[in-house]
Amino acid sequence: MRNISFYSLLMALVFSLTAVAQEKQEAEKKAFEFTDVIDIESTSVKNQYRSGTCWSFAGLSFVEAELLRTTGKVYDLSEMFVVNHTYRDKATKFVRLSGHLNFGAGAEFSDVLRVIELYGIVPETTCNGLKYGEEKHTHGEMDVILKSYVEAVIKNKNRKLTPVWQDGFNKVVDTYLGELPETFTYEGETYTPKSFTEMTGFNPDDYLELTSYSHQPFYQAFALQIPDNWTWEASWNVPMDEMMEIIDYALENGYTVNWGADVSNKGFSWKNGVAIIPDEVKPDLSGTEKEKWESLTAKEKQKSMYAFEGPVPEKEITAEMRQLHYDNYLVTDDHGMLLVGTATDQDGNKYYKVKNSWGTEGHIYQGYFYASVAYVKLQTIGFAVHKDAIPKHIRKKMGI
Repeated sequence: MRNISFYSLLMALVFSLTAVAQEKQEAEKKAFEFTDVIDIESTSVKNQYRSGTCWSFAGLSFVEAELLRTTGKVYDLSEMFVVNHTYRDKATKFVRLSGHLNFGAGAEFSDVLRVIELYGIVPETTCNGLKYGEEKHTHGEMDVILKSYVEAVIKNKNRKLTPVWQDGFNKVVDTYLGELPETFTYEGETYTPKSFTEMTGFNPDDYLELTSYSHQPFYQAFALQIPDNWTWEASWNVPMDEMMEIIDYALENGYTVNWGADVSNKGFSWKNGVAIIPDEVKPDLSGTEKEKWESLTAKEKQKSMYAFEGPVPEKEITAEMRQLHYDNYLVTDDHGMLLVGTATDQDGNKYYKVKNSWGTEGHIYQGYFYASVAYVKLQTIGFAVHKDAIPKHIRKKMGI
C-alpha cells in the first residue's frame, strides 16, 4: 500500500508539473503572430519615460533613420536640445498672446524641423537633459513650474513686463535640461549645433507634413487645428486613399514615416503589441456562431472584440468616418511615432510596424508594435515624409 501511494503521489506530481508547463507555454504564446514584410533599418528604441515629449523622440528617430538611409551612419541625437529650444520659443509666444495658446510639453514634428533649421542639432552625449537627479526623463515638476512661470508673467503685476523675464525662464529650463551648448566635440572634431547639422547633411526643407481631412481643400496646405500645433504649421491635405498610398510608397522604397496618431483608442494595446479597429457587427458569422454572438450583451460583445486573443474582422474605414472622429474629438493629437515597415499576421492581414519611444524593457516586441491598416486609416492625425517618398502623380496634384 505504501508503494502504491508513493507511486500515485509521484504520478500526480508529474501530471501537475506538466500542466503547469503547458499553461506557461500557452501564456507565452502570442495571440498575434506577425511576419515582417518590410523592416527598414532604424536606430535604437529610446525611452521618453514620464515626459510629454514623444514628438521630439519620434521626430529625431525619423531624422536618425533618414541619416542612416542617406549616410549609412548611426547618430544618437539629443531630444532635450530640441525640447529646450521649443519651450523657450513657446514661452515667448504664450506671453505675447496673453496666455491664449496651449502651453505644455506637447509639440509637433514641425518643431523638430524648426529647431534644426534655426538652431541646429547636437548629439545625445552633449545634451542628455538629465540634470535633476533622475536617470530617466521625469518632467512633471518642470512642466508645472514652467507653466506657472509664464502665467505669472502675463498677470503683469508690475504693469509692464520686465526685460529679464525670458532670461529667468531660460535659466529654469537650463537648470533641469542643461545649458544649451555653443560648441562641443564629436569624434575628435569641434562643432557648433549649426555646423554639426551641416556636417550630417540633413536638410529640413526636404520634408513635408501631410494629413487627410475633408473640411479643407485637397492638394493644399492648411494649419491643423490641434492644440499642440502652437506654431500653426501647415500640412498638405490629400484624400485618405492617397494618404495610405504615400505611406505605402514610402515604406516600399526604403523611407520611414514620421507618424502622429491617437493611441487612446481601446483597440490599442501596448501590452499585446497591437493596435486594431474591430468590427463590432461581425458580419461574417453564420449558424450557431451567429446565434451565440447575437445572444451576447453589448458589454460582452465589447469584451470579446477587445480581448486581443487573435485577429478579428475590422471596420471598413471611410473618409467620412475620419472626419467625424476628428470633428467630435474621438481622434486627438495624442502620440508621435515612427513607421518602419509592414507585416502580416497569421491570417495574412496587413499591419504597419511601428517604432515607439516607451523603452524596451519587458515589452513583447522590444519597443515596437503593429498597427492594422484600419487603425492607421482612422487614427492618423498627420505624418511626414521625405518629398521624394511621395508618388510623382500626387506631387503633381500638389504642385510641387
